[in-house]
Amino acid sequence: MRPNRPATPDPSDGGPRVAAPPRAPVPGAIAPEELTATLARLAGEVAGLPPAAFSSTRLKGDASSRSYYRVARPGGPSYVAMVLPADPGRSEEASHGAPAAELPFLDVHRYLASQRVPVPAIHRVDLDAGVLILEDLGDVTLEAALGHGGDATRDRLYGEAVDLLADLRLRAEAHAEGSIAFGRAFDERLLRWEWDHYLEYGLVARTGHRPAGAEAKLLGDAGDRICRAIAALPRGFTHRDYQSRNLMVTPRGLVVLDFQDALLGPRQYDLVALLRDSYVELPEPLVDSLLRRYLDRVGSAESFESFRRAFDLVTVQRKLKDGGRFEFIDRVKGNPSFLPHVPLSFRYVARALQRLPEERPLLEALRSHHPEMA
Repeated sequence: MRPNRPATPDPSDGGPRVAAPPRAPVPGAIAPEELTATLARLAGEVAGLPPAAFSSTRLKGDASSRSYYRVARPGGPSYVAMVLPADPGRSEEASHGAPAAELPFLDVHRYLASQRVPVPAIHRVDLDAGVLILEDLGDVTLEAALGHGGDATRDRLYGEAVDLLADLRLRAEAHAEGSIAFGRAFDERLLRWEWDHYLEYGLVARTGHRPAGAEAKLLGDAGDRICRAIAALPRGFTHRDYQSRNLMVTPRGLVVLDFQDALLGPRQYDLVALLRDSYVELPEPLVDSLLRRYLDRVGSAESFESFRRAFDLVTVQRKLKDGGRFEFIDRVKGNPSFLPHVPLSFRYVARALQRLPEERPLLEALRSHHPEMA
C-alpha cells in the first residue's frame, strides 16, 4: 500500500517556494467557455484576418500549469497560444527571492533574444486574458527528432545543442545583467531543498521507507556535503531545464523553450539536464565527447577530470531531485506520465556515485531502497 501523500512545503517560512496542489482544472485566468473565441480573436488580430477563420487544438502538455494550443486557419498562418495559470508569476519549480516584477517568461525571453539566443517569437501578449501568442515552431522536439535518424543524426543534433549551450553561457557571462535570472541562484539552501524533496517524495512516498537513526544521518550528511560542493562552484546563467523536450528542431536550427525559471548555477548543471536526460539515454563515450566539446567551446582551462567530477556531483543532486519530482507530479498533480522516467533518473545517480568512490556508503544506502540503482 502506498503511504499517505506528504505535505506540500509551506513558503511562508522564508524557504524555497514550490507550486501548491493545483486548483480546479481551468486552463488559465480566462473562463473555459471564452477561451476558444479569445484565441481566435488574438490570432486574427496578429494575422489581420477575421477571427472566424481560426480554430484551436490543445497540444500535449507536460508538468507545467501553463497550457498550449495551436491556433491556425486552413492554408494560412499558424500560432501557438500559451494560456497562463491563475498565478502566472509563480514558478513551477522551487525558488526563493522577491516576486518577479514582470512575467518571468517575458523577462527571460527578452534577455535571451538580446543575446541572440534562438527563442520563439512573441506575436501578442494579452495578460488580461492570460494568453501569449507565440511563433509556431512545429512539433519536432530534439527527443522526437531522434526517432527519425540514426547515430549520425543524434550526434549532430547533440553537438549543436552543446554548442548552443556554450554560446549562451559565454554571452550571458559577458552580459551578466538585465534579467530576473541574475537575481536568483542555486545556492546551498535551494539545492538542499531539492535534496529534501527527493527524500520526501522519491524515497518516503515512493518506497514507504522513512529513514531514521544512522541512515537518516548518512543521507542528511551526504545532502549537506554534495549541495555545499555544488553551491561553491562558479555560477553563471543557467537555463535550469535544458533537455530534449525543451529544444525544438526547426528549419532555422535549434530553438530554446521553457526558460522562465532561469537562474545562476554551475556550468555543469545544464549539461546534466541535457546529457543525463530522463527521456533520452546517450552512450557514455558520446557523453564524454560532448563534455570535452563544451570545454573547448567555452575555452575553459579547467581539466576534464575536475569538470567531470563536478558533472557527476550535479548528476547525483539533479537526478535524485528529478526522481522525487516525478513522484510529486503524480501524487500532488495527478499526472502519472512521468513515473516511467524515474528508473533512468535513478540509474544515472548510481553511475555517478560509482565514479565518486568516497560516496560509496551513500550508493549502498540508496541501492537498498531503489532496485533501479542495482
